[in-house]
Amino acid sequence: LFLQLSCYHFLVTLQSLPSNASRHFRMSRRIILFGPLPPPYGGVAIYMKALVAHFRNAKIRVWTYGGAKPKDANVRFVAHRRLETVSALLAEGRNARILDASHFHLEYPNPLLLPIWIVLKTLLRFEWYKNILDGSLPKRYLKFGVMRRWLFRRAVNSVDEFVVVSDELRRWLAEEINVRQPITVIPCLLPPPASEISNSLSSDTREELEFYFSQAKRVCSIGVFFPSYGFRDVAEAVEELRERTGKDIVLLLLDGGFVCDEIYREEVLWERDWITVLEKVPNPEIYEILKRSDVFVRAFADESYGISRIEALWCGLPVVATRAGETRGMLLYDFGDVEQLVNQLQAVLLYPVLEEPNPWAARYRQEAEENLQAIAKVLGIEQE
Repeated sequence: LFLQLSCYHFLVTLQSLPSNASRHFRMSRRIILFGPLPPPYGGVAIYMKALVAHFRNAKIRVWTYGGAKPKDANVRFVAHRRLETVSALLAEGRNARILDASHFHLEYPNPLLLPIWIVLKTLLRFEWYKNILDGSLPKRYLKFGVMRRWLFRRAVNSVDEFVVVSDELRRWLAEEINVRQPITVIPCLLPPPASEISNSLSSDTREELEFYFSQAKRVCSIGVFFPSYGFRDVAEAVEELRERTGKDIVLLLLDGGFVCDEIYREEVLWERDWITVLEKVPNPEIYEILKRSDVFVRAFADESYGISRIEALWCGLPVVATRAGETRGMLLYDFGDVEQLVNQLQAVLLYPVLEEPNPWAARYRQEAEENLQAIAKVLGIEQE
């Protein structure tokens, strides 16, 4: 607490300087992408990986954390829990423009990491572009305590520009948080890198999915074993449909592995031997798995956008999804309403509409290209 208060006292002193003191550092800035890279294959990590792949020739720097240390020389591993953001910023952060997709500076403001980040921002004059991809933030903010709200407000006031994935987040920031900085809406859907499109599965994956692929009706869902991701609803819906129709409908749960409620996991899998669980599947293999499934279910309650929904459409699958995030071209149900989900799955599996290809797939491909161009424009990355 003493360190936090000292940092903020120093910050207030520095911020009393004339506002034009930082106006001389707008030219030729180093661009840094800061966020997680897979594994595990969460939505933000997949988004970051696509950004890195598309901007590889733009001479940007990449900072990442968690998981294994990357072998790429252009990627700096930052062990944030050991305060390595300090050494990273001192070495490379001066006058930089940082697109920050991490969670510990604003969405879950850390009482030590955030003050250090803000103080060094003032000293090193870097620009903080905060990329918010967390659709649950407005709901969680209501439950913030006094200290966390104070930290959150300090973070918001220190950001130079916001890049958010939805109009809902933009509206919330502008109207309820009273943000005055620029807010740009850019969905996190990006064109998949060519290396991500795989035509084969590893021998281990094929072996683990032998039962799943051998069944007549196959339902696939992506998420983690945590209540808000809805795996239990999907399992109950498939179970009801099996009993109602007498058909061997099987379920594959692709577990991202970045969080797990063990009790919830046990409840989902209890006495359901027709469920297959595959953990931390590389994204290139997910495309091939989706192509061999009959329907994709995205059951997340707090979807900010929903990259996996679009990937399933790109693979030619019908998509059943919650009414959150992106929903165009999909069959919808209310989170927690298992009966609605049963009805939508029954319509897809038993009475499929032969519409090939889904007209929304091409639209999403075009939008993915536009999103990439929009991010490049915001960051000042010149496209050749």
